[in-house]
Amino acid sequence: MAKDGTDSERETAAQRRAPAGAAVLREDKTAAIRAAVFEELAAVGFARMSIEGIARRAGVGKTAVYRRWRSKLHLVLDVVSAVAAAGLPAPDTGSLRGDVRMLLEVAARALRHPMASQIIPDLLAEAARSPEMATALKTALHDSQEGVAAAVVARAVERGELPDDVDSRLALDLMTGPLYWRLLVVRDEVPKGYLDALSHSVAVALGAE
Repeated sequence: MAKDGTDSERETAAQRRAPAGAAVLREDKTAAIRAAVFEELAAVGFARMSIEGIARRAGVGKTAVYRRWRSKLHLVLDVVSAVAAAGLPAPDTGSLRGDVRMLLEVAARALRHPMASQIIPDLLAEAARSPEMATALKTALHDSQEGVAAAVVARAVERGELPDDVDSRLALDLMTGPLYWRLLVVRDEVPKGYLDALSHSVAVALGAE
């Protein structure tokens, strides 16, 4: 019991030492709110999403959300940017086709996830109305992956599989465009052998022999 009292006193003292007007933001609450954003987006979409709904799903009060973000737009932008910053490691299988095949596998797995298949189309629609959202999504869905594509192309050039004038942005379009179209626009399945055929087609289109 004495230990609990001591811990309580220490927490109170720490709060008193915080700068005037500053809130002590608990990391576990922040993580819960971030997770709730994805769940709420998948369930109701951006337009119907509310701070109240996010707080309820996260098990926190509205004040806890507003202490961290001033609006649902800024909250979503922050979460999307955090996902973009995490990025994906560039594969290094030893061949262009192997690298492309691995990237396609990772992308297909992510896009097939029920939450992603609901959230991404909804945010893309919102981006048509919000320049801030459009910029954040460009970073999350394109810019963050362009470095990965550039690394894959650079290694293929070093191995002599590709000419040195290959456009890495074109490579990214060729690698991810068909999957976005099939999984998020047409909403069709990825049949057996599709990723193998696609990785071969991408390599040939980029100039591999």
